[in-house]
Amino acid sequence: MRIELCLNRLTEINCKCALRARLAVTNPFDLGSTLMQASDIMTTEVISVPVSASVFDVAELMAKHHISGLPVLGDDGKIAGMVSEGDLLHRVETGTGKPQRSWFAEFLYSTRRLATEYLKEHALKVSDVMTANVVSVLPQTPLADVADLLQRHRIKRVPVVVDGKVLGIVSRSNLVQALARAAQGPSGALASDEALRQHVVQVLGGHRWAMAAEDVVVKDGIVHLWGTVTSEEERRAICVSAERVIGVKGVEDHLGYPTYFTPM
Repeated sequence: MRIELCLNRLTEINCKCALRARLAVTNPFDLGSTLMQASDIMTTEVISVPVSASVFDVAELMAKHHISGLPVLGDDGKIAGMVSEGDLLHRVETGTGKPQRSWFAEFLYSTRRLATEYLKEHALKVSDVMTANVVSVLPQTPLADVADLLQRHRIKRVPVVVDGKVLGIVSRSNLVQALARAAQGPSGALASDEALRQHVVQVLGGHRWAMAAEDVVVKDGIVHLWGTVTSEEERRAICVSAERVIGVKGVEDHLGYPTYFTPM
């Protein structure tokens, strides 16, 4: 069995340099100011299998490398499909095949669906169980679009592809790791109270539920929020906006609900 192990170190170095360049021109006090791309977080050491591999080869690779999916490459080295642990879930060898249906249930299903299920359970080649219609992204695809694709298609990973060649893989765990790194923030980012106040006002700007700029006060790194809200969701959204600004030590919520006076 021929196993493709893509070790594109040059691509990885270029991606890291591009990320540092973008970090240098973005707002260092706003957690949401860095527009990251797929190339910034993708796994560049991609384990793949040829289209001629068997399902047993795939299962062995997944178990050995603790992965839940991998790309399948054609003879030309271009991506031909994706195979995941879900494609190997119901197998006759492990006794996990779907139980025999009644004749009436068999009648309700199309012959195409019945044949597809049989292939998933009995096929020996990965080409018979893989997903051929691959959802992929480009290296410059924004992470917001990647997250939308993963959620919309209910998949756990998406290959990063250029001209059919797999450069990397972005998985849900990569997105979680990116969130963990973003929470650490840039080192040495310090700001005065006035600078923090300006950044809080900037983050709140444009939202209909935000209060007036003069209702934001910062003292010793603590943001004090004054004004009125009409719902608990508005209160939390305002507080979260302030909490996301790097350098803020805490948020004091002085927000209240409007008072209505009824004529006597």
